[in-house]
Amino acid sequence: MRRDEALRRLSDDRVWDVVVVGGGATGVGVAVDAASRGYAVALLEAHDFGKGTSSRSTKLVHGGVRYLQQGNVPLVLEALRERGILRGNAPHLVHDLPFVVPNYKWWEAPFYGIGMRVYDALAGRYGFGDSKNLSLEETLERIPNIETDGLKGGVVYHDGQFDDARLLIALARTAHEQGAALLNYAPVDGLTKDEAGYVSGVRAHDGETGVELKLSAHVVVNATGVFADGVRRLDDPEARPIVRPSQGVHIVLDRSFLAGESAIMVPHTDDGRVLFAIPWLDRVLVGTTDTLVDEVTLEPRALTEEVDFLLEHAGRYMETDPRREDVLSVFAGLRPLVAAEDAEDTAEISREHAIRVSNSGLVTIAGGKWTTYRKMAEDTVDVAATVAGLDPRACVTRDLNVQGYHQHSERFGRLARYGSDATEIEELTRSRARLGERVHPRLDLTAAEVVWFVQFEAARTVDDVLARRHRALLLDARAALEAAPAVASILADELERDGSWVANQVASFQELAAGYLLS
Repeated sequence: MRRDEALRRLSDDRVWDVVVVGGGATGVGVAVDAASRGYAVALLEAHDFGKGTSSRSTKLVHGGVRYLQQGNVPLVLEALRERGILRGNAPHLVHDLPFVVPNYKWWEAPFYGIGMRVYDALAGRYGFGDSKNLSLEETLERIPNIETDGLKGGVVYHDGQFDDARLLIALARTAHEQGAALLNYAPVDGLTKDEAGYVSGVRAHDGETGVELKLSAHVVVNATGVFADGVRRLDDPEARPIVRPSQGVHIVLDRSFLAGESAIMVPHTDDGRVLFAIPWLDRVLVGTTDTLVDEVTLEPRALTEEVDFLLEHAGRYMETDPRREDVLSVFAGLRPLVAAEDAEDTAEISREHAIRVSNSGLVTIAGGKWTTYRKMAEDTVDVAATVAGLDPRACVTRDLNVQGYHQHSERFGRLARYGSDATEIEELTRSRARLGERVHPRLDLTAAEVVWFVQFEAARTVDDVLARRHRALLLDARAALEAAPAVASILADELERDGSWVANQVASFQELAAGYLLS
């Protein structure tokens, strides 16, 4: 998936069946679905793939215990089914993770035990493992440094874990393999319409060269997440908003705060939310919050009260209470919830996806969650094909392996996250001197991987490398800051950039990374 090749294809004078605006999980999912049906597909992303919400999740592929508590059984059923399909199609990126619900009151064991057995039953053949009640000793065996004061036992259940940004890149490469043309750093400036007033394409430009792009299409799909209303207003300046953004914040701690291989699930925080403490990439991820916000930004920032909330609740369940100085990184993401304009609380807002078709034929997909991206894409392409009058073709993504598919990728050790690409990265490492060196002592990232990101994953900036192709910025923001000059130098060699570009890249990343550190 080379960016220059995609730019060349998008410069051709042709009519695409489907043009997708937005390169997050939903947009790339639509590109995979449509291209695998045999439609001609182009996708344009204003920034980098997954720059927004899709790289800032809680890293869970799950049915949603919270939605089960709310009685939304259809949503849970759909998510559990999609969870199983995703693990089957991307076993190198999705794996089972046991969760322990600690019990500190006598009634919690039977109450949550029954609830998790219902969760198991709903999963059916897509289950990841059976839940069971744990004794005090079994709970401590799974989570050795859990808070023991008043602890009576626990309930264990199973859900899925993944690396969201890595899965997104794998999906982008899958779409490319299926024939789609995907271009990052190509913002859409406007929509074109035919004489009858129907949307007939998009106007965009290449953010690197400034070259104007005009793509003709039978149908345009707006899959820009929290920015969906902005694209809708390109079609109709009077369009009423359908997206109500909600902010979720996570903090990252050293692995020592959560020993063992199980996660902690807290079913009720002070504000009635579900909280997770999860082992992830040799760190501990704690989240999340759920705060309605009015301003939509590309780099949302955690509020002080959100960080304090997470630290306080984590301290209730961890033997050692984490402090602000223990936080290695803090990151925030915005959820594109779909709601009535008068909704006052996130509990009132549906987590289900919604598809809207404007009078001029613009198809907008909003809402949903990472776990159900494939079903969202299937529904969207069904609608888009009808709007465009395309030949009806069945969806095939239920059984479509995600790029890098490998059933036993753990055999590749530290390169397991690349699946079948691991062998090629190993060959690249051997091809040049010093490519096997790490870019920073605290980061599991080599120069060879950075080169790979440029050559095959369309990475263009230090941010692309350290925030999404690798998760350094989320795992250890200070180490990522220190690694920026080395990464910029490698990128400059690959992209034929000069010293001024390197200096600008380092400065830009330093400014960005400062927002991931607690002052």
